[in-house]
Amino acid sequence: MKKYSKLIIALIIALIFIGTFMFLWQKSQPKEVVYNEFTPKTENIEKTTIITGKIEPRNEVNIKPQISGIIAELYKEPGEYVNAGDVIAKVKVIPDMGQLSSAESRVRLADINLKQVQVDFERVENLHNQNLISDDEFDKSRQQLRQATEEKSAAVDALQVVRDGVSQSNAKASSTLIRSTISGIILDVPVKVGNSVINSNTFNDGTTIATVANMNDLIFRGNIDETEVGQLTIGIPLKITIGALQDLQFDAALEYISPKATESNGANQFEIKAAVKLASLKQEKDGKTVQLAYSGTLRSGYSANAEIVLDRAENVLTVPESAIEFSGDSTFVYVIKGKDKLKTYERTLVTTGLSDGVNIEIKKGITAKDKVRGPEIITDDNKDK
Repeated sequence: MKKYSKLIIALIIALIFIGTFMFLWQKSQPKEVVYNEFTPKTENIEKTTIITGKIEPRNEVNIKPQISGIIAELYKEPGEYVNAGDVIAKVKVIPDMGQLSSAESRVRLADINLKQVQVDFERVENLHNQNLISDDEFDKSRQQLRQATEEKSAAVDALQVVRDGVSQSNAKASSTLIRSTISGIILDVPVKVGNSVINSNTFNDGTTIATVANMNDLIFRGNIDETEVGQLTIGIPLKITIGALQDLQFDAALEYISPKATESNGANQFEIKAAVKLASLKQEKDGKTVQLAYSGTLRSGYSANAEIVLDRAENVLTVPESAIEFSGDSTFVYVIKGKDKLKTYERTLVTTGLSDGVNIEIKKGITAKDKVRGPEIITDDNKDK
């Protein structure tokens, strides 16, 4: 019995050894390398670049006061539409004591002068009525009275302007009422009731009461790398995508390229501006582009991407760029010869052209009837190796 047990154990060990040997032998055998195969196609190729930027109005106007004072009332809020001339705020004047004192002194002097001229005129008028003085002297006296009266009126107006910011004679053009200089949307009102404001002068820019812009005249502003700016020309089209608005798209036309570069993260970039065509609003829905009606959906400062076609080749022979072998200044493809197990790959020199990063133009070297080898197909067996 023991003899049979030893024989069975030896047989099992032999089978395990043989099985392991066969498994390792099979694993060590070279696997057939399988490649992707491509047929050249005739199609259009576009070399594009994507620029990140933002949407903003062409012109933003800062509304500033003509006098210094304190905000007494605010009549408008951000987001409201205003016409040129609409009142945005009212300023309460805090008069300068030196100017106020000078204006009051001018009124007193004008009043004294007017009283004296009035007395002199009454005397001249009485003598003229008695035919004791000529008409010419009477006219001169009357002219002096008119001048003194006008000076008194001007002095009073000046005092009212210094003290109240407005006079009775120019109430409609009051400098205490801050009016919009253009028609558009109020983007920002950075002041509150009670804030002190100053007018623009030689020493400062003045306090901004509100920022107003025409939101129907928008531009895209971004920066492009110096390696690509040379391929741009004024007027070329751009496709603007607004990610924050469910991928809304607009057409635009390039209208400005900065003549001077700015350095950003060690790279030279040039600012560009493009006029946004609001009537071209589109949206991607279910894989289709749908034309939409613009209804003021854009806001100043939205982030946007602009796609620019830098170069284009139409109806050219193309292959996937992964099928190209780059060797120095030369490019090669492997043309497939034969079929099945007799299949061979002939290394062929080709002349390439424009590339869009996926496909590349073939100018010379192969035809549309040829098939070319692509990269190796990676299988699980290859991964194990």
